[in-house]
Amino acid sequence: MAQLDGKTAWITGGGSGIGAAAARSLAEAGADIVVSGRRSEPLETIAEEIRSSGGKARTLVLDVSDAVAVRNAVDAIGPVDILVASAGLNVPGRAMDRISDEDWSYVVDINLNGVFHTARAVLPGMRQKGDGLLILISSWAGRYASRLTGAAYNATKRAVIALSESINEEEGAHGIRSTVVMPGEVVTDILKSRPVPPSAEEQARMLKAEDLGATIRFLAELPSRACINELLISPTWNRFYQGFDEA
Repeated sequence: MAQLDGKTAWITGGGSGIGAAAARSLAEAGADIVVSGRRSEPLETIAEEIRSSGGKARTLVLDVSDAVAVRNAVDAIGPVDILVASAGLNVPGRAMDRISDEDWSYVVDINLNGVFHTARAVLPGMRQKGDGLLILISSWAGRYASRLTGAAYNATKRAVIALSESINEEEGAHGIRSTVVMPGEVVTDILKSRPVPPSAEEQARMLKAEDLGATIRFLAELPSRACINELLISPTWNRFYQGFDEA
């Protein structure tokens, strides 16, 4: 029997990048997958890929910044055993002297409020079962703020670390665990939103989405007595140490 048989895993931002890799990896471990995101087509592509490999997958079009829609989504999904809060974004004009009010709110609404809404929505069902795992995707920039990633991204990803810690403080006695994952550079579509996207040569040395998928599967397969509170992962060639040609 697969390790996660009978478990329902909900992955936000599941149509691409880390979310899609998590969906594939958790499906391989036996979990029933729900992928959500704002666009139907990429979600259906991932779900069909999982189903064609013998797994179970459903899709749910959802804007995680909409608290009411998130609560309705949980009602539609049913009890969630594993939440992977992977929906996140950034904007090109991210420096303090360039970011607009609208772009600041946009980043905060998805990267922080969206994580809060989804985490809060699954917690009652987890409390009732006395078990549950939340995997909140932050960033290296959440631990170490960077001019490259910008103020809004840095602030929201730092806040996700604090949110995960608060969940563990409040919910550990109910059998609920939260892990905040802080990846360094990963080859995903978010790189396209940088003012100067990294070169193909630089991307070849970065983490791949499937590396994060394997990491998330490792976390999900740990026994419920074990909580990894924080996981910081980077490429071996870490440009936050080595420097950025495009900075």
